[in-house]
Amino acid sequence: MSSSSSRLRCDDAGLGHVPHVRIIGGLSECPGCGLYQRVPDLAAGEQATCTRCGQKLARRRRTAPLATPLAFCISSAAFYLAALASSLMTLDVYGRQRTVDLLTGPMELMHEGWGEAGILVGAVTVLAPAVAIGFMFVILYAASCTRLPDWAPRVLVWYDKLRPWSMVEVYILGIFVAYTKLTDMAHVDVGPAVYLIGALMLTMAATDSTLDTEMIWRHRRIDRVTRTENGQTVAVDYAHVDQTGLPPVDHLVACTSCGLVGELAHPVSSLHCVGICPRCEHKVWRRLPQSLTRTTAFLIAAIVFYIPANLYPVMTFLRMGGGGGHTIIEGAIELWQDGMIPLSLLVFFASITVPMLKILSLGWMISQTWRGARGHLVARTRLFRLVDMVGRWSMIDVFMISILVAVVRFNAMASVTANAGMVAFAAVVVLTLLAAWSFDPRIMWDAAGRNGPVTDGLPPAVLRAQHDRAAASSPSSLPPAGVLPARMEPDQA
Repeated sequence: MSSSSSRLRCDDAGLGHVPHVRIIGGLSECPGCGLYQRVPDLAAGEQATCTRCGQKLARRRRTAPLATPLAFCISSAAFYLAALASSLMTLDVYGRQRTVDLLTGPMELMHEGWGEAGILVGAVTVLAPAVAIGFMFVILYAASCTRLPDWAPRVLVWYDKLRPWSMVEVYILGIFVAYTKLTDMAHVDVGPAVYLIGALMLTMAATDSTLDTEMIWRHRRIDRVTRTENGQTVAVDYAHVDQTGLPPVDHLVACTSCGLVGELAHPVSSLHCVGICPRCEHKVWRRLPQSLTRTTAFLIAAIVFYIPANLYPVMTFLRMGGGGGHTIIEGAIELWQDGMIPLSLLVFFASITVPMLKILSLGWMISQTWRGARGHLVARTRLFRLVDMVGRWSMIDVFMISILVAVVRFNAMASVTANAGMVAFAAVVVLTLLAAWSFDPRIMWDAAGRNGPVTDGLPPAVLRAQHDRAAASSPSSLPPAGVLPARMEPDQA
């Protein structure tokens, strides 16, 4: 279809004129490096990966697309409700018993005056799993309809944003660490909620693994008319990449929510919202807005909290009038001295090493981007994926303290209270998570000049260096534009 036959001229603040938007079918942008590649139709059990950085682009499951995730989702709901109604553990100290459940820890933290930590623990262990399960039921119902309902895209987008905050798998390790600490001081009975939470972790992971969101998006129509952020309409047409070839890269933009790729008639700005996606109605940006600035701000705040989080006690453990405060490193040392070396290494790695490495890794990636460095791009992209994956596991200590505060409350005989170091450490975990989620790894490749011409959204020094390199390069030395096919391989999951 000729794009000139369906162009509708309208103004977009800061962008000049947007004559049309043409959807390019069969094309996908790598979320790790920003390379546009042709993704063919995949058979069951196949996945496509980026030819440049190895990021997974698409995957076809072998299981039934709706029945399998629905079965796991129903199981998750049953395990979740049963876990809420069951006891977590019972502690017996000289004949006095105390039984706690999933809600006791957050409530005790709030009772002690640490409301921020209590709300955080309750949100990621109680509220977020419930929301994720509920959203999954809604998504599967919408996917069973002949055409995806108008409200379904918003649910899919919000599920993708909220799912990482459900930290059931991390909470299980927190229970395990708390249990090992309690066995030295008293008799501990593990309640059925522990096993139910473990089962919940497995079924929620299986639900995500068997859900094929791309197949769901294919049931959603692409509107013939969309709008810019300021409400003006834009005509939408469609063409397949096999018919058109690869358009100019700086004219392309991909929706980060549903993956739809569109071509504009002018270079796309990284500083302004392009408009509304005609499929999912999500705001479309070429890159995450103010990625470098926001990541740097979150990272600086995390560094500020990291110092008191390691210097101040995270909890005070009193037993028969003795005891005192424990810092994070002292807790790991105590586990080591008690002979629990694997558990000590786990706590040391998750609570000390991971936050420090996240701060150093993100700092390195930010500094390299500000400099426009062109080396180690694949290594930096893979490092970012690792940082994004392991960041949540640092919550182990926070969960452990919430359990100990809930269960060890026997006045002078034995008691555990939370301290300011725990709140500072929780702030470090949350801020590093926000820093990683604010960072767009594609800008590392933009700054290195690997994603075509970029006119804005990068530090001025980097833009000047790219302009100088482009001026020094002759057109004949540039490779011809084409469509790279994504690498296909068997799905090993």
